[in-house]
Amino acid sequence: MERFSNISMAVVRRLPKYHRYLRELLNNGIGRVSSQELSRITGFTASQIRQDLNCFGGFGQQGYGYNVEELYQELGNILGLNRTYKTIIIGAGNVGRAIANYTFFEESGFKLYGMFDNSPKKIGDIVKGHKVLPIEQVENFIKENGIEIGILCTPKEGTQKIAETLVNCNITAIWNFAPVDLKLEGNVIIENVHLSESLFTISFLLKEREDMKK
Repeated sequence: MERFSNISMAVVRRLPKYHRYLRELLNNGIGRVSSQELSRITGFTASQIRQDLNCFGGFGQQGYGYNVEELYQELGNILGLNRTYKTIIIGAGNVGRAIANYTFFEESGFKLYGMFDNSPKKIGDIVKGHKVLPIEQVENFIKENGIEIGILCTPKEGTQKIAETLVNCNITAIWNFAPVDLKLEGNVIIENVHLSESLFTISFLLKEREDMKK
């Protein structure tokens, strides 16, 4: 499949939302949708939606709209959801266990191969059919199983070092839930997810609403 290296990250970050809403339309038995209808349910303008989709070729027909199933499948291909990714989770605490047990995670092609931790209290636990292994075994495990994605659900301390270990094992992408922005060399893809930032955004909006009432 062609690689769309000139696509902006702003467009890329909107694609999963389109994909999610198209899935809901499919589940509701809707076979056709217009850009105006997509605008209403996604919150993006119809013009923005058309521009985003045009980045990847021609979708839809004037006066007809989009075939929901066809567009859903095409976006899945563009997002790389037509293959399986070998993943591991480092950190068997609440966040790590929640991700492991998230059904849609493996349904989307992200196959969990193992979990790791450095706490004696967690090592040996069974999470989603996987025995939590000591972090010391992660290097050999990655190499033996061809792991591609490392999911970090660790405390801030030590996360950078763990990430560097993953890079040295030629891991290709890191999904980072630790409260630190990773700085790594090489071609590794990093997606930092800061739950606190999202929570603080809610806090700001609530405060703003209260301030407006005064």
